[in-house]
Amino acid sequence: MSAAPSGEPADLTALAPRRGYLLALLVLIGALILVFVTWRVARERELRSAESEFVAQTAVMTDLLRQRMIYYELVARGGVSLFGSVARPTPQQWQAYVDGMNLPRRFPAMIGLGFGGYVRSSRLPELQTEWREAGYGLLEVRPRGIRRDYGPILYLEPRTPANAAAIGYDMYSEPTRAAAMLAALESGQARLSGPVRLIQDDANESLGLLLYLPVYRGGDRPQSVDARRTSMQGWVYVPFRMKRFVEASMGTAFSEERFRVYDVTDGYPRLLYASVNGRGEAETDRNAPAFKLSTTLDAYGRNWRIDFESPAQARAAPRLASLQNMLALGLFASLLLYAVALTLARTEDRARKIAVRMTEDYRRSETRFRSAMRYSAIGKALLDSEGRIVEANPALVAIVGNSEESLLGTRFDALFETDDAELAGHAHGRTDTDGVHRATRRLHREDGLVRQVQLTYAPVPGNVGQDISGLVQVEDVTERLRAEARVHALNRTLEARVALRTRELSQANQELEAFAYSVSHDLRAPLRAIEGFSRILVEKHAPQLDEAGRGYLGRVRKAAGRMGELIDALLHMSRLTRSELRLERVDLAKLAGEIVEELRAGDPQRNVEVTIAPALSVVGDAALLRNLLSNLLGNAWKFTRGNARARIEFGVHANAQGLPEYYVRDNGAGFAQEYVGKLFRPFQRLHTDEDFPGHGIGLASVKRIVERHGGAIRAEGVEGKGATFTFTLPGE
Repeated sequence: MSAAPSGEPADLTALAPRRGYLLALLVLIGALILVFVTWRVARERELRSAESEFVAQTAVMTDLLRQRMIYYELVARGGVSLFGSVARPTPQQWQAYVDGMNLPRRFPAMIGLGFGGYVRSSRLPELQTEWREAGYGLLEVRPRGIRRDYGPILYLEPRTPANAAAIGYDMYSEPTRAAAMLAALESGQARLSGPVRLIQDDANESLGLLLYLPVYRGGDRPQSVDARRTSMQGWVYVPFRMKRFVEASMGTAFSEERFRVYDVTDGYPRLLYASVNGRGEAETDRNAPAFKLSTTLDAYGRNWRIDFESPAQARAAPRLASLQNMLALGLFASLLLYAVALTLARTEDRARKIAVRMTEDYRRSETRFRSAMRYSAIGKALLDSEGRIVEANPALVAIVGNSEESLLGTRFDALFETDDAELAGHAHGRTDTDGVHRATRRLHREDGLVRQVQLTYAPVPGNVGQDISGLVQVEDVTERLRAEARVHALNRTLEARVALRTRELSQANQELEAFAYSVSHDLRAPLRAIEGFSRILVEKHAPQLDEAGRGYLGRVRKAAGRMGELIDALLHMSRLTRSELRLERVDLAKLAGEIVEELRAGDPQRNVEVTIAPALSVVGDAALLRNLLSNLLGNAWKFTRGNARARIEFGVHANAQGLPEYYVRDNGAGFAQEYVGKLFRPFQRLHTDEDFPGHGIGLASVKRIVERHGGAIRAEGVEGKGATFTFTLPGE
């Protein structure tokens, strides 16, 4: 490629593709900014909406508390009205009034409705005398002591043991109650006490509150404080538990909300109520509330602060999750747009480079072709439409053995034997469908040598004014053909050697089988001797042996019997790999049904639920496949013995490649998955012989049968929950 005429055009040419990459980067940055701004605006809008909903919900909850307190005031005012109609109602009248209101059902947090008298110290003996003469019993005011004013509980209904025990308690003696009672007396309005421990409750109960309404003689409402003290008759009061009060006010609609109620009247907060889902646990990023709000409530002279907390952000604003998906989709679209812009920039850069190189490549193409012709190790020649040589390279001159000048203008087919019909056909213009023709010819050199050459004809258009129709490549393959002949001879020799080794291997297998039978026969002889002599000892000399000796003889006989069983199992497993496969179509479902019937007949006292999928057709050796299913189903039957609701399933499902996989599943003893590698090894057992007897050969035989059929087997299990054995077999 030629250099640029000056430095400035070269710099502009280099900067042109960079502008495309810069534009792609700007597209990415702009798209990301747009996505983030859109997501941020939508997120803030969603959070504001959720916060507004949270604020509205807190207002509803605060109003519910206020309304419930108003209901309590109305109940207390009913008691005041009773005193307005009767100078002093009797306990029976008070009980009838309270029973008619059905307080436990309507207001479960309310302990009762009571009346506490306002008694001067000088009038206390007179009140006790009136109480006793009216037949109400002894009025014992407690705690004892001389005080200026008393506020004993005279009436408290409904009549429960705890309420009856509270009669006579001087509420005026306790500062928190006395403050609320005095505030009600002086204001003439209902007043709420601070948090106290109700006398009806034990230490485990929640805090309680009392709502007091003053009762004046004759139902009047004095205007001055002194007149109120003079006319004061007592207080109708409502004791209630704070926890039940809040729960009854909220109902089930707000049972999951998190909030706390504090009494802040005295300048420092006192906890009245904390919801179950409140901040009783440490806050983390996951369960930290999304919003917080504090409201105040004027509760009959007491100031309550209610601290609300919303759920975590995921629950407070559930639609944020969809915004996260929108953000991910926007990021993906931005990256996709960037990829498109980057691809266009690269395409433009590549096209620019190709355009710059094209002119130089065109000028150099003929030079490369001439160089390839001249320096190629394969003979090449350009032919005209009549098959004459227009140009030949040095390699062709060396193969033919003539000079380049003598070859020019010579018919190419004159260099070879004239009885080759294939070349003659090509010389007349016949070619293959792809335009390339290949042939092997015998070449007669000037020195008399005969060589085999490989010819490849291909159409090649020449320049304007040139009469060139094709290119022929000539490769001397004489030595290669001779080498191929030698390879064929070696292959025949190798086949003979393979046949010889096969016969030797078959003979070795036969000798190994004979050796196995001989060894098993030789092993059985001493086993029979051990078993026979130990049996004689047991039958004839057992009285001379102590209990330990007889136990040792029993172990010897048991070990000899087990060794005989192991020899039989080994011989059986060796036959599996030596027997010839007799392939036929086999219905595994039918085989499995027969095996299960045999298991039921051999163990009739067991009730096992067995499920077998229908029509499980495979191609294989029927005897070996029966052995395979007998081992798998027998194991499932054995290892579910300890399960009262044993279940075995034999079926098929498709694997990831869509091929059928057969499985045997049970809910028996199972095994630890970390020991799965030992299952298919001979004599490797994961359970003791006392729990589940066996030889450890069954699963090893199963693995060999499956692999002989070209399949594979795997096992999955959980201790105490069962096992699943999955295997593959050819369908055709």
